[in-house]
Amino acid sequence: MDFSLTDDQRQLQEMARKFATTELVDLAKELEEKNTPVPSDWMKRYGELGFLGMNIATEYGGMGVGNIEALLVLEEFVKISAAVAFPVFESSVGPVRALEHFATPALKERIIPAVCRGEKIVAVCMSEPAAGSALTDLKTRATKTDGEYIVSGQKRWCSGGGHADGYVVYSRMSDAPGAKGIGAIFVEKGMEGLSFGEPEQLMGFRGVPSADIFFDDVKAPLENEIVPAGGFGKLMEAFDLERCGNATMCLGIAQAAFDYALEYAQEREQFGKAIIDFQAIQIKLADMAMKLEASRLLIHRAAQQANDGLPSVRDSSLAKCFANEISREVCGIALQVMGAYGYSKSYGMEQRLRDSWGWGIAGGTIDIQKVNIAASYAGRRFNQRG
Repeated sequence: MDFSLTDDQRQLQEMARKFATTELVDLAKELEEKNTPVPSDWMKRYGELGFLGMNIATEYGGMGVGNIEALLVLEEFVKISAAVAFPVFESSVGPVRALEHFATPALKERIIPAVCRGEKIVAVCMSEPAAGSALTDLKTRATKTDGEYIVSGQKRWCSGGGHADGYVVYSRMSDAPGAKGIGAIFVEKGMEGLSFGEPEQLMGFRGVPSADIFFDDVKAPLENEIVPAGGFGKLMEAFDLERCGNATMCLGIAQAAFDYALEYAQEREQFGKAIIDFQAIQIKLADMAMKLEASRLLIHRAAQQANDGLPSVRDSSLAKCFANEISREVCGIALQVMGAYGYSKSYGMEQRLRDSWGWGIAGGTIDIQKVNIAASYAGRRFNQRG
């Protein structure tokens, strides 16, 4: 069992780190201040450099590398900010991978290469006003007719809502109860009957647009079917990889917080010496470092044991849950180490704390991950409705 990165992986990691630290810092500040997403010219540059859909097959415009490689790049980007990293997240471990695994060949060829070039953005629509953790209660319906699907309903908390060019819409596609009736359809921006609510104003995630989405009898061609009714399990398998991406977003944010706090502690002097010389600060830094290393191991194990396919629900939930919790803790400790400077918007630490909190809600809450973990060990699903 080898825990070290290969030469190729280290080279890719260093390339991503150099690009992120030398070119994305000012962009990250702009996105945070204006609450706007990565502009189209930057998206195309991401694509030209190969940072979008890296682990997608080469036949669809990706680099064909493994999931770990994609996560290594994602971590370097999110150290700068979640906003500049989000396109990498969506294209490498997000809804595009569901298209790659399950969509029709015609849909794959039309959408995925454009995503890898930075010309299109794809988002996922899962939650609804009355269906969040209880996702199988969703009411959005895609009704199949002779030549098309008719999609009706409402989605909420869609990252990319109103901004993305296409949406993987979890829908009720038959009258079968619960998960058995759920599949997914691809709906494209500009289709008649598709509209969006006002942009959400969130505590964090600035630069990652979110809005309600309304489907008023939207007509989608049959080739836009991703999985039919009964395909909910397949969708969640693909979503397990997104959980690894979510965990990596947390890890990168927390690693950046630790790096900043470590540097600050060596420069900040009180009582005539650098504060790192105080045992209390040393213990805080050690606690942060242990949590970061443990989180990274859980994430990389999940990606590796999937053999570059789709991780298991146990591995992905363990990785996500742990990363979600430690990111909040590490960012909070780092802020405390910096004192008033950490609390100031001028130094970016409070932004990391705000963003880290959101990832423990997005993609399945921390509590839901713990239910998944317990169920995987018990060997059965628990009825939350009883």
